[in-house]
Amino acid sequence: GKQLAVIAPVEIERRKKKDEDVHLIKEIPFWFNGVGWIYGKRSHIFLVNLESGRKRKLTKGKLNVQTLKWSSSGDKIYFIAEEDKEKEPMISDLFVLDLKSRKIEKLTESKWRISDFVVLDETTFILRMSTLERGISTNTHIYLFNAETKEIKKLTAELDRSAYNSLNCDVRGKSRDPLIYRDGWVYYIATDGPRANLFRVNLEGKIERVIGGDRSVETFGIGSYLVFIAQDATTPTELYVFRDGKERKVSDFNGWIKEYKLSKPEHFKVKASDGVEIDAWIMKPPDFKEGKKYPAILEIHGGPKTAYGYSFMHEFHVLTAKGFVVIFSNPRGSDGYGEEFADIRDHYGERDYQDLMEVVDEALKRFGFIDEERIGVTGGSYGGFMTNWIVGHTKRFKAAVTQRSISNWVSFFGTTDIGYYFAPDQIGKDPWSNLDGYWEKSPLKYAPNVETPLLIIHSIEDYRCWLPEALQFYTALKYLGKTVELALFPSENHDLSRSGKPKHRVKRLELIAGWMERWLR
Repeated sequence: GKQLAVIAPVEIERRKKKDEDVHLIKEIPFWFNGVGWIYGKRSHIFLVNLESGRKRKLTKGKLNVQTLKWSSSGDKIYFIAEEDKEKEPMISDLFVLDLKSRKIEKLTESKWRISDFVVLDETTFILRMSTLERGISTNTHIYLFNAETKEIKKLTAELDRSAYNSLNCDVRGKSRDPLIYRDGWVYYIATDGPRANLFRVNLEGKIERVIGGDRSVETFGIGSYLVFIAQDATTPTELYVFRDGKERKVSDFNGWIKEYKLSKPEHFKVKASDGVEIDAWIMKPPDFKEGKKYPAILEIHGGPKTAYGYSFMHEFHVLTAKGFVVIFSNPRGSDGYGEEFADIRDHYGERDYQDLMEVVDEALKRFGFIDEERIGVTGGSYGGFMTNWIVGHTKRFKAAVTQRSISNWVSFFGTTDIGYYFAPDQIGKDPWSNLDGYWEKSPLKYAPNVETPLLIIHSIEDYRCWLPEALQFYTALKYLGKTVELALFPSENHDLSRSGKPKHRVKRLELIAGWMERWLR
């Protein structure tokens, strides 16, 4: 074609002077992790003439466009956008823009969180979305939507799993979970326990697993055959071709990894005290020797609605190479096990905490080489919250490293990019309606109980869990005479562990390993 539709940020309220350095803010959110200041800005659609280079803006106002697709006839553009991030921060809708009339029509009814779509015809769409029935804890599913009748059918109803990859990984490049329609089937990635596999579903709701195995499918494409990128616990990402029912690896970008002796995760099941089974793993040091006792580190993932599984975790391999046993698991709150399992709204620090303690109990019972007197704990984001919670509720851990954490739900509500809707959704109501609840769930309340030596790691530009979360906890513990140190990373955000500057990522790993060696050896 001769025209290109692009999405670009626009200042909807221009500053009076270009050199003005005072921030006059009139809305929330005012900043966003990894981006910076976003107040007064929206992403709009521009149409660019490829011959002349001229561009014209097609959307306006507070619409914040996220993704777009052309109609087959080329006279319409369909797109997903947020209408009001301040009042309805979790809602995104499907719109259609008629290029001839410039008229924009909203096709959905401001009830859902739509993340991707496929156009089947002018009235029929495949939507990847969450109905938000359990708030953020709701699984994202694949739906068939009729824009005329507003009828909706959940195609993936038979598989209570999120229709995207939520496995943790600290060596993942920028990738996306495509949604592709071919020959009556919708292809998508779903998190199924500790695996992220490629599935397909037809318009009658029949689901098939296309690419399975103990691994993480990162992204894929379909032309005359299927290609995909995948990784597993001991192999970073590689490119694969799937053709005529057979799979073939066609790249060896990370072949150098074979030069190293890596530990493989050993899976074990933990039957929690309420009867629910929890997936857990240990990784031994590569040079493990029978009869020797080893210190161990409990790793806790973020989210909480993400999962550990069969993806490459550089951090785990660093720690095992240093001589530690790594324990990790998917406690209540994790993704991949159904909505009820994932839904811990209003109950942070309860069943999730208990699951983690029972994972450690079971690991000690099964694996006699773990020294129960030398166990540490670490985690980031929600895992940082849980690390803070743990050291305020038990003395069983001899060292702890909390990263990009939450210590005070009241301050988290008012200072972070998602706090004003994440905290009410997950903790319950707002601080004025539920101040006691917010404080009860805040690790800061339990600072006087902390006896575990704690290292706090935080990025100065982390707007997801802003710097005060670290500073408050550090100051409280220091004031109370506890053993605590604070490491702050400049020019880094919430994603330091997975996309920070290489020198900072190395330093972070050195700090974690060094703290554990100091207190567990």
